[in-house]
Amino acid sequence: MAHDWQPGSWTGFEAKHLPRYEDEAALAEATGTLSSFPPLVFAGEARALKAELAEVCRGEAFLLQGGDCAESFAEFHPNNIRDTFRVILQMAVVLTFAGKSPVVKVGRMAGQFAKPRSSDTETQGQQTLPSYFGDNVNGIEFDAETRRNDPQRMVRAYNQSAATLNLLRAFSTGGYANLRKVHQWTLDFMGRSPWADKFAQTADRIGEALDFMEACGIDPATVPQLQGTSFYTSHEALLLPYEQAMTRQDSLTGDWYDTSAHMLWIGDRTRFDGSAHVEFARGIGNPLGVKCGPSLEPDVLVRILDTLNPSREAGKIVLISRFGHDKVEAGLPKLVRAIEREGHPVVWNCDPMHGNVVKADSGYKTRPFERIMGEVRGFFAVHKAEGTHAGGIHLEMTGQDVTECTGGAVAITDERLGDRYHTHCDPRLNAAQSLELAFAIAEMLVEEGVDRRAAAA
Repeated sequence: MAHDWQPGSWTGFEAKHLPRYEDEAALAEATGTLSSFPPLVFAGEARALKAELAEVCRGEAFLLQGGDCAESFAEFHPNNIRDTFRVILQMAVVLTFAGKSPVVKVGRMAGQFAKPRSSDTETQGQQTLPSYFGDNVNGIEFDAETRRNDPQRMVRAYNQSAATLNLLRAFSTGGYANLRKVHQWTLDFMGRSPWADKFAQTADRIGEALDFMEACGIDPATVPQLQGTSFYTSHEALLLPYEQAMTRQDSLTGDWYDTSAHMLWIGDRTRFDGSAHVEFARGIGNPLGVKCGPSLEPDVLVRILDTLNPSREAGKIVLISRFGHDKVEAGLPKLVRAIEREGHPVVWNCDPMHGNVVKADSGYKTRPFERIMGEVRGFFAVHKAEGTHAGGIHLEMTGQDVTECTGGAVAITDERLGDRYHTHCDPRLNAAQSLELAFAIAEMLVEEGVDRRAAAA
């Protein structure tokens, strides 16, 4: 456990991108309520995720992390949760079966509400109001009452996260994730995608493998790994009053854990020297992610890791690179080399979304699929050149049939962006684009495995 640390010790450090609450008493009431609520996740579950991430560190598994850019109160619906979970299952099956690699599944779900903002306020015309910080802080509509930073929204976010987690646990362990049902995971609109056919072929081969096992006297119904799956949650630990209120001391070990999610990450804007967010994260036992962009220098990253993981525990740290398709091969190697030189065990995870945002001619913010694919290829190329493991993918995606990212086999054009542009914040891959990306990554994992075996020989 970290020395000289308490859940509230972050308040003595510089905190950026936090909303200002007008009523301190109301904030104290909301955080007090949250502190009395049951944990959303348990310390043992966070430790289980850490153990699986340690396998990724060793090159024995692959991390699939995906979900909404920002969850919202308006779009909270069991069908949306189910459909995103279903696409993640499909992607995991493709990566496991084609890539011959176990997949650790982590959702950007059940807590990914808060968003960093460059300014505390936003001006439209003659009116200046608080910026939209996410539904757990205020509302997206531009009016004075909705944009008021309301601490009671944290309580509502907790309740929505609890309901989301309850459904995810039911899906992952209650039979929905049974590999015998793999054909049923394809969404109706996916029939229009060529990748739906390719997935159906993969599903056929899985069914044949299960039939073969049964013919050999192995009943798939008695193999737990075929009946369900482990599924974990994650979000950016941005709204520190909420995270502090959800931090509890484990009765078994005495260590502190943030029980709002299994894994938390620190964003590219909040991982600077002397950051309150780094100070908070250093004291919790959860696996931690750190976003790494072009502005991050190797010596700063090493200092952050020395702070967050002084014991150099495998599975503790996930480095989420977000450079952009045209910068990853120039910027990522110096970070990889510094971490290898210092001997920090980390999971290297590629976020090909945040560095590839453009404004389309139609006026919509979008992310071209070819740029996303380009960054993924560059990420794998860097790790191949450095002899390290390309350990994961971090995506903003949804199971909804949205038109927010251009390109892909479904060929979404600039003109079609307005058809179903539903995001509360940044553009997301839809189900067909996500599955297309999974097949491409599976091929890269196969190539990586061939290279590793050749090097070992």
